[in-house]
Amino acid sequence: MAGYVLAIDQGTTSSRAIVFDESMKIAGVGQKEFTQIFPKSGWVEHDPEEIWGSVVLTIRQAIRKAGIRAADIAAIGITNQRETVVVWERETGQAIHNAIVWQDRRTASLCEEMKADGLEEVFTAKTGLLLDPYFSGTKLSWLLSNVEGARARAANGELCFGTIDTYLIWRLTGGKSFVTDATNASRTLLYNIAENAWDEELLRILDIPPAMLPEVKDCADDFGVTEARLFGAAIPILGVAGDQQAATIGQACFTPGMIKSTYGTGCFAVLNTGPEIVPSQNRLLTTIAYRLNGRTTYALEGSIFIAGAAVQWLRDGLGIIRRAEQTGTLAESADPEQNVYLVPAFTGLGAPHWDAEARGAIFGLTRNTGPAELSRAALEAVCYQTRDLLDAMHKDWKKAGSETVLRVDGGMVASDWTMQRLADILDAPVDRPTILETTALGAAWLAGSKAGVWPDQAEFARRWACERRFEPQMEESVRAAKIEGWNNAVRRTLGGL
Repeated sequence: MAGYVLAIDQGTTSSRAIVFDESMKIAGVGQKEFTQIFPKSGWVEHDPEEIWGSVVLTIRQAIRKAGIRAADIAAIGITNQRETVVVWERETGQAIHNAIVWQDRRTASLCEEMKADGLEEVFTAKTGLLLDPYFSGTKLSWLLSNVEGARARAANGELCFGTIDTYLIWRLTGGKSFVTDATNASRTLLYNIAENAWDEELLRILDIPPAMLPEVKDCADDFGVTEARLFGAAIPILGVAGDQQAATIGQACFTPGMIKSTYGTGCFAVLNTGPEIVPSQNRLLTTIAYRLNGRTTYALEGSIFIAGAAVQWLRDGLGIIRRAEQTGTLAESADPEQNVYLVPAFTGLGAPHWDAEARGAIFGLTRNTGPAELSRAALEAVCYQTRDLLDAMHKDWKKAGSETVLRVDGGMVASDWTMQRLADILDAPVDRPTILETTALGAAWLAGSKAGVWPDQAEFARRWACERRFEPQMEESVRAAKIEGWNNAVRRTLGGL
């Protein structure tokens, strides 16, 4: 059998499909952006049909560009935006409402009500998550309450709920497979991560009928077979993981203590804690890193809402740069005597603060502050926020030790200046891999290893290659002063202005 593997990377703003060859090199790529829908302030939706159309289109593009046939593909792996919710009719496959996206904040008041009732501890103890609109459970409850007749239809078994992976698998298999994997299930607020099962008490609290929930499988497992009519051949789907977990796998972070950080629109850092469930005392998330061969590996995760989005704001909001790549050059030329701090709380602050009311602020402006200083502040904000996450991780899990090496991926890591500043602020080495498509690679490895055409876990980890290591170079006194300035800026931002 040929060793080609197809990865579907269904993200927040675009869908991508990547064909990898037997050497795990990229052979063909397809990409399509889709519409972001903002019905009200704080609400974010996607059209499931548009997502489905974009996925089919990009798969066909990738196969064509790779110069192969669908029959040459041994397996498909899927990775996806995680907490986004779709509900559809079991009979027709039609969604009953737009998908409610992970960024959506419409259930903030419901979360606050449940917190006031003392329920956050119940959810956190079972799921490792905080009671926040970010996660799927309250979004699903809202849909069932606000689409006429939905809850009754769900109880009768007429409706299906899924994160995007489940919806795509359903469509790809012609409704034959109604499944998800443990990583996506662990982000719903409905899944007991210790028992690896949907939790009856949590379903009861949110009034969600169990009949609408998918079967939960390992990350490398049999998820069904695509309909032959779609691409010209039936292809088995053998790997699924949420995007941040897939990146953890793609970075070969298989050993407890290893940390990866992905820099896209936001930033997500994940620390492998092995078979141990580590409850966070610092408002990090305890979650499932992956489940392979029935064995669950857990993780601590920290989420930063704004990373690359701060650079986009400089470009699109302020118009002070034309291209994102300019920020590194500008930052390098910034006045070293100016201490400008940008706290990018445009949609509140994520971990470890979780302050939905915080708003963005800039401190330290002078008459001489210009595009260079603002560019440096935007890039440094990512570095400071990463340090906050890693500090919280080390407090939660003492076994992490002090010798942290951070493996990085995502669009921002192409900037040498940013990666050097990250190493300086962390006071720890930063490793940039040769393959930056780590999320898609992780999904592909799950599928390829399951199909028997790609290497096993140990060999895959051995083949992981570092393109460049950035070592800290900043003097300790400079680092300490910078961090003190950042902490002061954050304190002044918390709770809103």
